[in-house]
Amino acid sequence: MISVLCGLDPHDTVGIGANLPLDRVSHKEAIVRQAIALNQPDPADAVDVLAKIGGYDLTGMTGVILGAAACGIPVVLDGFLSYACAIAACRLAPKVRDYLIPSHFSAEKGAGIALEQLGLKPFLYLDLRLGEGSGAALAMSVINAACSMYCYMGHQAASGFSLPPSPTR
Repeated sequence: MISVLCGLDPHDTVGIGANLPLDRVSHKEAIVRQAIALNQPDPADAVDVLAKIGGYDLTGMTGVILGAAACGIPVVLDGFLSYACAIAACRLAPKVRDYLIPSHFSAEKGAGIALEQLGLKPFLYLDLRLGEGSGAALAMSVINAACSMYCYMGHQAASGFSLPPSPTR
């Protein structure tokens, strides 16, 4: 999906996943190229891309992203596949981007390309490519802490103390 939606050759986006031996990556790239050539998804039509090469899981995830954003609920992205779904969702409804929180920088080859396409920067760099949501789970404690600081941290004016003026030179 990222190859099609970003107009790139699979060599630029296809990685090893969690366990693929390095000597099999070129075969994986060829399979992705073949799927694109056979199904001919329209890069300008995210629904067409989802229908022809996305699969039920990625189409469902894209729908969840769209639905959450429509309800004003932030979505924590967890890795490469969620980035692909986020790109598709943003193509369908650009304001979805405002609800996306990229938890971590996936170790997958096309992760940087996908995040650049989304204009997002994750806050964790842990070299993860496991695929079970571990990056998002780890990020939730950071997100929770940020929300707590924003909502409950006092302001200097309300604290009853003042800082001395900074010296001028």
